[in-house]
Amino acid sequence: MTTGLTSPSLYYLNLITEFVPRPIKNEAELMATQKRINSILDQNNLTQDDRDYLRILGMLVYEYEEYHEPFPTLTDGELLQTLMDDYNLTTQDLLQIFEHEQIILDILDGKRQFNSQEAFKVRFLMLTKTLP
Repeated sequence: MTTGLTSPSLYYLNLITEFVPRPIKNEAELMATQKRINSILDQNNLTQDDRDYLRILGMLVYEYEEYHEPFPTLTDGELLQTLMDDYNLTTQDLLQIFEHEQIILDILDGKRQFNSQEAFKVRFLMLTKTLP
């Protein structure tokens, strides 16, 4: 039996027979798959086989969550408030992104939206968890 260009190792075959990767159909299967992922991640030294197997399981979780758990749509104000809460930021901290404190307050109150430059800087903050 071969996969791709190489034959799978005995270890990889054991991984996929102990917990067969299959499309996730319900919450119980999702929880079981996440438990399996966590049990492998708890090991000290992950092999390439572990990483390959985790990638497959991760894709199955992603596929299930994309269909069953849609990402919520947030207003700019809700997004900004969430970032402030998650990173313990004050309006003063955000003056590196926004020109004036009143702009921040207007966004939080839903009176204004991000302009393109502000949106870029907020995305940067979300990805790096650091202010530009």
